[in-house]
Amino acid sequence: MERKEFYKHRLPHFQQPGQAYFVTWCLNDSVPKKALKRYTDRLELLKMQMVAVSGAANSDSPKMRGSESAPPELKMRSSESAPPELQKFQQEYYLLRKKYIKAFDDLLDAEKQPAINLSKPENTKAIIDSLLFWEGQKLENFAFCVMPNHVHWVFKVFEKDNNGEPVYLQDVLYSVKRFTANQINKIENRKGALWQKESFDTTIRDEKHEYYAIRYTLNNPVTAGFVSDWKEWPGNWCAQGCGGF
Repeated sequence: MERKEFYKHRLPHFQQPGQAYFVTWCLNDSVPKKALKRYTDRLELLKMQMVAVSGAANSDSPKMRGSESAPPELKMRSSESAPPELQKFQQEYYLLRKKYIKAFDDLLDAEKQPAINLSKPENTKAIIDSLLFWEGQKLENFAFCVMPNHVHWVFKVFEKDNNGEPVYLQDVLYSVKRFTANQINKIENRKGALWQKESFDTTIRDEKHEYYAIRYTLNNPVTAGFVSDWKEWPGNWCAQGCGGF
């Protein structure tokens, strides 16, 4: 699989060794593909508008280590010299993406009894084992939560693994999703795709952002109405020292 610092499916993804992330992914059938179509259509239109406005200016921008040039939507918080119209589109894209992910999470929490229940003890264990597998080798775990139909994960990838190779988010997610899909398919006696291809990743900007990402992750089962205290949820895990957020 080709490793890229920028890659995209329905949403753009930016990855860099040494970066901390808040990542969410879900079961393949948890959210109907058309449920968020108005968001994806608008996001795609905004990307086209930004490309049109930036025009030749982006042709002179540096490339990312052999990958394609960074798309304009990824420069929204660092491109103060961008034309006002481009800044407007960038800001709208950023805000709409946040609404998109919020709507996505709300749909996930609304589904109480998925066909495949990830909170089934055997399934939860398979996921937890996988999330902890690369601890100390490729990444540092901060917190994660295994919900009935999705997973939240807050962690930091190392700049290099034990072999001196750079660590990319894309590779870590591919490894975890592939392993857990195989394990859970065996447990559930099924075949076929388990996870939705898209993952929703957000780069952690600072300690405050990390705090809120961890709090959101661990409180997800409380927000969804499964438990009254996050510590009661078997699918919750946090690193030593973050239990009080």
